[in-house]
Amino acid sequence: MSGQGPAVDKGMNTVLGCQENYACGGSDEATFECDECGSLQCARCELELHRQERMRNHDRVRIAPGHVPFCDSCKGDGGGGRLRAAVRCQGCKTNLCLDCQKRTHSSVNKRKHPMSVYPPVKAPQENSVDSEESQMEILKAQIERVCSFLLVDEKEEMQVTDEEDFVSRLGCRPEELLKVVSIFGNTGEGKSHTLNHTFFLAREVFKTSPNQESCTVGVWAAMDPVHRVVVIDTEGLLWAGVNQGQRTRLLLKVLAISDVVIYRTHADRLHDDLFKFLGDASDAYLKHFTRELKATTSRCGLDVPLSTLGPAVIIFHETVHSKLLGSDKPTESADRLLQERFRKLGLFPEAFSSIQYRGTRTYNPPTDFSGLLRSLEQQLDNNTTRSPRSASVIYKALQALSESFSGDIPDEQMSSNSFFPDEYFTCSTLCLSCGSGCKRSMNHLKEGLDHEAKHRCRYSAQYDNRIYTCKACYEGGKEVIVVPKTTASSDSPWFGLAIYAWSGYVIECPNCAVIYRSRQYWYGNQDPVETVVRTEIQHVWPGSDGFLKDNNNAAQRLLDGVKYISQSVSELSVKPAKAVTSWLTDQIAPSYWKPNSLILKCHKCSEVFQTNDTKHHCRACGEGFCDSCSSKSRPVPERGWGLAPVRVCDACFHNREIPTELLDAALEEEQGTLIARKVGEAVQSTLGAVVGAIDIPLGIVKDAARPAYWVPDQDIRSCNECQREFSPRLSIHHCRACGQGVCDDCSQERRAVPSRGWDHPVRVCNGCNQKAGEL
Repeated sequence: MSGQGPAVDKGMNTVLGCQENYACGGSDEATFECDECGSLQCARCELELHRQERMRNHDRVRIAPGHVPFCDSCKGDGGGGRLRAAVRCQGCKTNLCLDCQKRTHSSVNKRKHPMSVYPPVKAPQENSVDSEESQMEILKAQIERVCSFLLVDEKEEMQVTDEEDFVSRLGCRPEELLKVVSIFGNTGEGKSHTLNHTFFLAREVFKTSPNQESCTVGVWAAMDPVHRVVVIDTEGLLWAGVNQGQRTRLLLKVLAISDVVIYRTHADRLHDDLFKFLGDASDAYLKHFTRELKATTSRCGLDVPLSTLGPAVIIFHETVHSKLLGSDKPTESADRLLQERFRKLGLFPEAFSSIQYRGTRTYNPPTDFSGLLRSLEQQLDNNTTRSPRSASVIYKALQALSESFSGDIPDEQMSSNSFFPDEYFTCSTLCLSCGSGCKRSMNHLKEGLDHEAKHRCRYSAQYDNRIYTCKACYEGGKEVIVVPKTTASSDSPWFGLAIYAWSGYVIECPNCAVIYRSRQYWYGNQDPVETVVRTEIQHVWPGSDGFLKDNNNAAQRLLDGVKYISQSVSELSVKPAKAVTSWLTDQIAPSYWKPNSLILKCHKCSEVFQTNDTKHHCRACGEGFCDSCSSKSRPVPERGWGLAPVRVCDACFHNREIPTELLDAALEEEQGTLIARKVGEAVQSTLGAVVGAIDIPLGIVKDAARPAYWVPDQDIRSCNECQREFSPRLSIHHCRACGQGVCDDCSQERRAVPSRGWDHPVRVCNGCNQKAGEL
């Protein structure tokens, strides 16, 4: 070759570099050879190139130490078989044997092409046995350093802290692209034994035991240093233990992140539980896991998309006395017979990219695992369906599945006929009204998704789960939810409560104003459903506010008002209080009484009334007297006061002769006004004691009067905003929006909360006050 003058690069005598500049720029070490592309490729270039539709079916092989590619020119036309290349022309980007290089590069122009020399293919020598033994010693030394570690325990809890910890325990490079091989099967079938002999030269990387108890609990992982794959060992099926539902669900999480799955069975015949497991796993994978894997890809921003198509399955069947599947039917393949068996059982494992049968008959131990290894290597070299990815991507996928599908599984769900019933992966919350379950995936509330029921709900008087919508707005193309309220938003608090006591609750639409009052007429009031609203029954989920109507806070609004009035009365000075009492007395006094404003002195002793003096009216003559001049009492039936003794002046006490015409006129005129005065006297006598007695009824009824969404006082220890602990000196206040307990300093703002039925400014905490558009 030197006589032809090409520029020869001998750098390939040690390390084979990538011959493509597609993704790595030619800087990475080659790991694959694609015969149809005619080049050696690194993992990144191989992945990117063969994503293209026209190149997906290219035949690729993994490069082993000392690998030399085939010649691209001769194609074995000489009859001696296809030759290995001796050089690679960097100008033509072709691999050439010596004959083809001389034939194709004899021209002047091609002589100048730079050439890279491949290491020569050595002929078998006498010391080849020694070479193989040395390679075996190196391989054993690598495997000696491998140890397995617990990845997920039987309670579905990750035992690896983060991505760096996962990479460190595997012993791989962070950027290295890997695949995952996992194994499944019944307890006692030799799963750990199979992995040890297939990947680790029979070294006990995964624990085995001859005892009856299961030797593998949880999910264990290790790194195969030869094939550069993550090997995962799982618990056995049909093992009677605690948390069986969670352990079974854990198997499907492992299956979802695997590229190749081995189903190990050590039985003379293939049992139905094998097909049932794979069929149910396929259905559960498509129904619950593909969506989560897509969400993980977008949520984590992964460079390598997680395949939504399931792994390849290899059924490794070991027999002793019976023939292998298909051995008595040479015209049909074993894989075809597997598909037929699935069809007869009504199972369709569509999630798996392929299902392959690999059998071995053990006449005398040990078991031959070489056929299983060849099948595994073929699947691992095939990147058309599932591509290798870094260890961090594998960890993120398993972590996302663990977070989305976790939690206890009730014992009553264990009786299902399926290996993976929907209850293992869907929310376990039940509607309080109808008992229907939520159909969303587990832990969906963390993603901000509300519950969604499988079936329609039914009405429950306990929860009153009817939703009202304005009929007029609905007919106009809008769906506006309305709720029965104690008062309209335009009514003042006290006037609105008076209307509520007289006319009942009100339904108010934001667009149509007040559309209904429950007692608008003396009789004949129609139900609002028949006139102004539409109804819909909705589910009641635990932990929600339910369907609280606005009149649920009517009692609390009344208590707030009474407390405000009692404080106002106690804070009034004596003079304004006297003026208010005198005015109130004149409003309800009988017509024959002299107005308080005209009474300046006692009618008998003429003593001038001072500011603090009390004026008394004689019930017989109606004049104003001091206390000493009106200390007597007697019945005054002629004025309509009945036969009970009432206050009269001294003169009227002694003068008991009543003209008949005066008695008749008084009875006819004063019948209505005296009723009001009697009521007024009761109110006036009660008003003097209201300040001292108001705390007693408030203390008794305040807990019963509070809305249901308020946190009870006994459950409140500290302020929800500033976290200060409450004490006799630091009072508890409730935010009218969220119902949490807060201190006075953290609830200074006043705002209307229409969503809770408070149409007028009420106390809200600082946090709710900042949510301007949500109250």
